Amino acid sequence: MHRRKINRFFGKNSRQGNWWAALLIIIATILLLLVKSDDFATPQNASNLLAQAMPLIIVAIGQMIVIILAGMDLSVGSVMSLTTAILALDGSPYALIPLVFLAAICVGLVNGVAIVKLNVHPIIATLSTQFIVLGIAQLLRPVAGGSVPDFVVTIVTGSVLGVPAPVFWGIVIVGLGWKIVHGSRFGLHLFAIGGGNASGQLDTAHNFGLKDERNIVLAYVISAGFAALAGLFIAGRIASGDPSVGSQFALDSITAVAIGGTQLSGGVGGLHGTIIGAILMSLLANGMNLANLSAFLQGAIKGVILLLVVGLQSRKKMGL
Repeated sequence: MHRRKINRFFGKNSRQGNWWAALLIIIATILLLLVKSDDFATPQNASNLLAQAMPLIIVAIGQMIVIILAGMDLSVGSVMSLTTAILALDGSPYALIPLVFLAAICVGLVNGVAIVKLNVHPIIATLSTQFIVLGIAQLLRPVAGGSVPDFVVTIVTGSVLGVPAPVFWGIVIVGLGWKIVHGSRFGLHLFAIGGGNASGQLDTAHNFGLKDERNIVLAYVISAGFAALAGLFIAGRIASGDPSVGSQFALDSITAVAIGGTQLSGGVGGLHGTIIGAILMSLLANGMNLANLSAFLQGAIKGVILLLVVGLQSRKKMGL
């Protein structure tokens, strides 16, 4: 029984994916950066690394939820940008923050309905909303600027009893993600629907009485909600609105999820793997910044990593 549990968590057929490989790479990366860079182990860099990793961790959790279904959400970066643009409007945080999540819910609903009712492929559906949402963000905030409410800045950059606010963000977000994916009936339905998609039997979950369409729409709403949370964090960190601030997060979140062992074909994945993948991506970005690599080269490296990770996935059928 004990060995069976170990195999279920770490083994070849584990529903959690090969997340341990990313953990080994993290350890190797940390050791390499400790040797190669004197600035890596400084308290200031550690604080920056935590703040840089948090938005990616948040948005990657939402991305993982739709990828477990064999979907994908390319609109998350635009939702993050729209969030900062809304928060930079002149208004009360008690009005702007609910408006942010209302906008995210609308984006998620459009994505989900387009996929389940109009049979639009997830990539096409979310790519379309990506440009629509980005256009709205640019209308609200054509260039970076403005200022977000002090309340938003405080909950992101402040501290409680000397503990930085990002630590509390991490605890709350990870707890919420764990409850959704691994501690709820909805999470079980995600794996059931994704497993059917991965095996080529798209109606399996529906035939067993699961409300697959409702769960798919809800998954995209949740993904947009996590993207809004990530945008809220970034807005508090930069204290302004920026219509392009989320541009890199669609690719980065997909890469983090894939590195963490979640299969893009659906049905296999886990929260801990996604967090590990996001941390690894943040470590690599931090190391490349310390090495003064250009942003263009960093983007190329991320693309190569995603290609390698997807190419090494063992499923016979790719859902995307």
